[in-house]
Amino acid sequence: MVPIDIQKFAESRTKARAYFCYLFSKNIPNRLPSLTEEMIVPRLLKIKADLGKCEGVYLLDYKGVQITPTFTQKGQIDEDVGKIRADRAYYYRAVREERCTITDPYPSLIADAGYLTVTASVPIFCENGDLKYVACVDMPLDEVIKIAQLTAFDTGFGNLFKFAYAAFAFALIAVALLLFLKGVQSFFLYEITPTKFEIKNVFEATILLTLSLAIFDLSKTLIEEEILGRHKEHNVSGPHKTMVRFLGSIIIALSIEALMLVFKFAIIDPNKLIYAIYIIGGVALLLIGLAVYIKFTKLKIDES
Repeated sequence: MVPIDIQKFAESRTKARAYFCYLFSKNIPNRLPSLTEEMIVPRLLKIKADLGKCEGVYLLDYKGVQITPTFTQKGQIDEDVGKIRADRAYYYRAVREERCTITDPYPSLIADAGYLTVTASVPIFCENGDLKYVACVDMPLDEVIKIAQLTAFDTGFGNLFKFAYAAFAFALIAVALLLFLKGVQSFFLYEITPTKFEIKNVFEATILLTLSLAIFDLSKTLIEEEILGRHKEHNVSGPHKTMVRFLGSIIIALSIEALMLVFKFAIIDPNKLIYAIYIIGGVALLLIGLAVYIKFTKLKIDES
């Protein structure tokens, strides 16, 4: 059950963060003169009351030291005062990004063993922009999922898209298998052996096998990312792998084709070498485009 909950959280994380950001902006004073602990704590307690099943709320100072007890539904934990939380993600991410953040699920220290919790936090700045506090709210993972639960409409279309991607992925795997068999067959058709070795025949077989690998790799990535959803868990800070892998495989295939044409035209018709140069130029443009895609996609994800 827990892996399913984590996947659901990954899919609805953006909505959950938006909800907590709204709560913080509505209740917590920020960038005001003379901000004090006494001004913020009652607002945190109000958030706890509004959330109902909130595990706890607490306040950290600008150094990451907890300066209030952890206020829970059953009372307060006074011994948490003075504990250093500077190494916790809910502190350093909020400070680094200077905005509301939400952590990955982790084992709860308040609830019973085996339960996962999520911490939403927001940095609080004084009037001149200096960090003064970090307000934190702990929520059970299942409650966060309920808050950001996808609608039936979203879920239905999500399942439809998964089935569609599955159909395309398995069809592409069938195409990749046919290309692979054709490439292997080329070795027997052209009788490619160490004693009978034609560069042209080898390149043709290599192109078929490379295209087969490119299509199979695309299918594998589609299954992993769009059906199993693994990119949402393991690739949150990197660019989308489908486009990168597919373009990379196509670039390799075109490079091999250009190399084959260079050898071919150099032997039979040097005047046609210009066509091989065109392909090489296209490969260079694809490489530049792929580099730009990786740079800006990574930048966009890192800023989200």
